[in-house]
Amino acid sequence: MQHEVSHPSVPTTLAPLRNPAFRSIWTATQISSLGWLVQTVAISWLMATISASDLMVALVQAASTLPVFLLSILAGAIADNFSRRWVMFAGHSLIALASTTLMISVGLGFVHPWLILGLGFLAGCGFALNDPAWHASVGDILHKRDIPAAVTLMSVGYNIVRSVGPALGGVILAFFGPLAAFALAALSDLAPLSAIWRTKWKVRSSPLPREAMTTAIHDGVRFTVMSLEIRAAIARATLFGLASISILALLPLVVRDQLKSGPIAYGILLAGFGAGAFIAGMSNGFLRQIMSQNRLVAFASIACAACCLSLALTSSVPVAAISLALGGAGWLVTWTGIDVSVQLASPRWVVGRTLSIYYALSAGGMAAGSWIWGSVAQNYSLTSALEGAAGGLLLVAAAGMVLPIRPWEETDQESSDFRAPELALDLKPRSGPIVAKIDYSISEKNIDAFLGCMRAKRHALSRAGARNWTLQRNLLTPSLWTETFRTPTWMDFLRLNHRLTAADQETDEHLVALHDGELPPRTVLSIERTTEAARTRASTIFSRPPR
Repeated sequence: MQHEVSHPSVPTTLAPLRNPAFRSIWTATQISSLGWLVQTVAISWLMATISASDLMVALVQAASTLPVFLLSILAGAIADNFSRRWVMFAGHSLIALASTTLMISVGLGFVHPWLILGLGFLAGCGFALNDPAWHASVGDILHKRDIPAAVTLMSVGYNIVRSVGPALGGVILAFFGPLAAFALAALSDLAPLSAIWRTKWKVRSSPLPREAMTTAIHDGVRFTVMSLEIRAAIARATLFGLASISILALLPLVVRDQLKSGPIAYGILLAGFGAGAFIAGMSNGFLRQIMSQNRLVAFASIACAACCLSLALTSSVPVAAISLALGGAGWLVTWTGIDVSVQLASPRWVVGRTLSIYYALSAGGMAAGSWIWGSVAQNYSLTSALEGAAGGLLLVAAAGMVLPIRPWEETDQESSDFRAPELALDLKPRSGPIVAKIDYSISEKNIDAFLGCMRAKRHALSRAGARNWTLQRNLLTPSLWTETFRTPTWMDFLRLNHRLTAADQETDEHLVALHDGELPPRTVLSIERTTEAARTRASTIFSRPPR
């Protein structure tokens, strides 16, 4: 007799690699990241040799990271409105174009500080376009239960590459020169382009036309603001980035002033940070089994605080390396936990936008943190900056009581199979405003349960685009309740219903169970019309009955 093999509720970290599409793109992404980090070292060195300005050298990092902050939200809207696969291809094409142009210009002997910054900005635009589409595609490629492991793998891979890349870049730069580093980076960009070109995965397409970019951005921001769990996760991420970036931002000063060491010690400490992230990533599934996600993220903030305090007090490279391993573990656990929480709390129609808002605000927090802790170190002392960051991280851990990270649940966030009702009027997509009314008959004993369901329904409809939601009770027949909401146009009404998920529809099932009428509640649709003569004539022409 054959027995089925039961799968664990929490899959192993390596489980997503069984999927050929994810494995191909993930591997190619690590190759590309390695080349990018080698190129970053070479660019910084090249800028230092051709420019006497410290500001220009510092702007090398800003040039590639600024587009992520400026363009992430737009990139998220693009990822939700177009093929994510082709958006990823376009993003990597920009990165490849920047790297290839830089290689050619260096090979021809034509280098200028503003050219380097401009190409860095172009590559940053590619990253800003690619990242929301790639992270949102994880939910398209893999089963929902594998998303936490996939996000962990993506973080682990990058942290490993970040530990190796700068060291490899220094070796190539020392022995072969900057042109070899730029050539390696340009070649590495071919890996993701090839993987994305060859790999295809099924994505459920929307039957509705694409939204305008401004509308898509507005809808994404509205959904994020109205989602308590996403709002809490992004707030935690921004605060954590503000405080925890001190570890990496101040590490060169720690090596120079606190440890009295040089580049070799700096490389060892970065490797310690990456090793801690790797160990935490491999054990992330086990950690999630023994404690809640909210508590795990809180402990991760405490681990980063301990890292800051240890760096402030130690003068030993081995102790600092162990401390950084602890900090790397906390860094990975936090960012992985928050990333997955945002993904699982977001329906597929908006996940690119919610992730992009998360990336933009967390990047803004890290940028602000770098400036704050650098200013504290310059105006007071390095020890004061690290101790202040440790205090901030402890406050971030305590913030879990008021901004909890939601549990990772496999709720159904797929859009509903809504079918538009047949109408007696020939409505155009822009016809409106549309008014929806639903009557319920509720007995006195079920009122509290009914109001609870209505609060949930109002929240779901408002996030999806409903306006002016109201609930009215009939004064002559108190058991009769009427739910009313509006949408600006008929197309907005269709989008709203397509955006409601199976989880949202469970509320409707509860309402039907509470309804006492012989027939189930029925939605009555109307279109508002003005009594002004000029607009009435236009409305009559616009909404004429079908012939």
